Amino acid sequence: VQLQASGGGLVQPGGSLRLSCAAGGILVSISDMAWYRQAPGKQRELVARVTSAGNRDYADSVKGRFTISRDNPKNAVSLQMSSLKPEDTAVYYCNYYSRGNNYWGQGTQVTVSS
Repeated sequence: VQLQASGGGLVQPGGSLRLSCAAGGILVSISDMAWYRQAPGKQRELVARVTSAGNRDYADSVKGRFTISRDNPKNAVSLQMSSLKPEDTAVYYCNYYSRGNNYWGQGTQVTVSS
């Protein structure tokens, strides 16, 4: 399984970013996929996930601002982030979960700062 995340960067508060995770070795369309993040000095936390059945859920802190979606032709999962806040600053990781195993991408840095 290969997960390649991209799209991070520096953005001002209130701005938007779109993260993408290209997958190899799995079919995103039938997989449980998620985005996590880890801020300095904090534990990694779940941001958003989409199940193989298409159900989505989000951390309370990002509800209404972030949207997770699958791009099946590209075999990728994306995270559209809007109304970004400084507290969204973290390394964001793509995740694939299957049969008790977690697979991680390399992470992409998102920094929200003026």
